[in-house]
Amino acid sequence: MIVEDQITLLMQGTEYGDEALKQAMTEELRQRLIEAKEEGRPLRVYCGYDPTSKDLHLGHTISMRKIRQFQDLGHDVTFLIGSYTALVGDPSDKNKARPVLTQEQVAENAKTYAEQAFRVLDREKTIIRYNGEWLSELSLLDLIRLGQKFTVQQFLARENFAKRLEIGEPIFLHETFYALMQGYDAVVMQTDVQVGGTDQLFNIIVAGRKLQESMGQRPLVGIIHGILPGTDGVLRMSKSTGNTIPINTSADDMYGKVMSVPDFAMGKFFRLVTRWTPHEINSIETAMASGSLHPRDAKMKLAREITTIFYSEAEAAEAEKGFVRLFRQKEIPQKIPNYSLQEGQTVLDVLLTSGLISSKGEGRRLIDQKGIRLDGNVIEMADAVFPHPGILQVGKRRFMRIIK
Repeated sequence: MIVEDQITLLMQGTEYGDEALKQAMTEELRQRLIEAKEEGRPLRVYCGYDPTSKDLHLGHTISMRKIRQFQDLGHDVTFLIGSYTALVGDPSDKNKARPVLTQEQVAENAKTYAEQAFRVLDREKTIIRYNGEWLSELSLLDLIRLGQKFTVQQFLARENFAKRLEIGEPIFLHETFYALMQGYDAVVMQTDVQVGGTDQLFNIIVAGRKLQESMGQRPLVGIIHGILPGTDGVLRMSKSTGNTIPINTSADDMYGKVMSVPDFAMGKFFRLVTRWTPHEINSIETAMASGSLHPRDAKMKLAREITTIFYSEAEAAEAEKGFVRLFRQKEIPQKIPNYSLQEGQTVLDVLLTSGLISSKGEGRRLIDQKGIRLDGNVIEMADAVFPHPGILQVGKRRFMRIIK
C-alpha cells in the first residue's frame, strides 16, 4: 500500500478536537511512514490497557483495531498491559478519584487480557508487555525528575481537573502521577506512534511527547480516536456504569446488547466499531433518513456486523434468529406489569422494589448465575445504576416492563 493510502486508512475515525493538531499529526505520520520505508524498518506502535476490570469490552476494540491496521501494514505492535498505571487509575474521564486497586486485584484482572486481545490482534505479531517492568524500578529521584518537566497549572487546566476544582471535588496528588507514568512508557519503548481515545489527548500529546523530547527522543505521533458510548447511548462504555458490551461473552449476548443501543447512538457504532467504509455508512444513514430502511433493520445489520467480527457467520446468524424469536415472535407474556424507574436506582434497587426478588441476597445470587436479563441481555453488575428502560426478566417466568 502506498504511503498516502496508508495515511487515509490510519487516520480514518480519528478525532482531535482541533483541525490544526490533526493536520500536524497527519504530516508527522506521513514523514514517519516515508522514513520507515526508506530505512526498511517498521514503526514502533503501542496502545496501553489498564486492567481495572477483568473484561475488555467493545470500546477497547476501537484502539485494538487501529493497532491491528498498523500490524497488517508490517509495523511492530505492542499491546501494553498497564500493571502499574492501573494502581493509580487514569483520571482523564473521571469527575472524581478512582478507587486505588491492590497489586493482587490488578494481577487477577490482567490474567486473560492477552487472550482477549488476540480476538482482534494477530497472535504471532503482537508483543505483550507489562509496564510494571520499568515503572516498578523508578526511584523517588526518578519521579522528581519526571515531575520537573511539568507545571501544576498544566494539570489544573485539564478539563476534568478544572471541573472538579470548580465544584470542590478533591484532586489527589497521586492522580497527577498517571500522565507521567504513561509518558514514561513511551520513553522506555522508544515509541513512534501511540494510539488512544480522545480522553488520552493530554497523556499522549502533552506528557508522552514532552517526556520523549526532553530525553532526546523524537516525539511520538498520537493517533486519537473517538469514544464509544455504552448501551445507554450517552455515557462512555465502562464496566463501572454497567453499560458495556464485553468481547469475552456469547454471540447471543453480544448481538442482544447491540440491539439495546438507542437509535440515536447508532452512528457512533457505525463509525467506530464496524468494518464498514464511509461510503457504506453513508448509504445506510441515507436510507434511514429517506425512510427506505427502518432503524430496527439498520440496527440488526449493525448487530450482525459486530457479532461477526468476534464470532463465525453461523454463530452470528443463530444469535439473530434467537433475537427474532424472542422479540418479534413475542416469546414473552403479552401482559407485563410496569415499573417506573427512579433516577439513580441500582439494578438491585429495581429488582427489590418491583417485587421481582424477595431480598438483595437472592438478587446477587441470580446475577451471579446470569439469571437476570434486560431486553434479553445478561445483567452482570448488581450495584450499577439501572442501564435503561426495557423488559426485565428474572429467571424464565418473571417479567417486568421498566419505564421512565
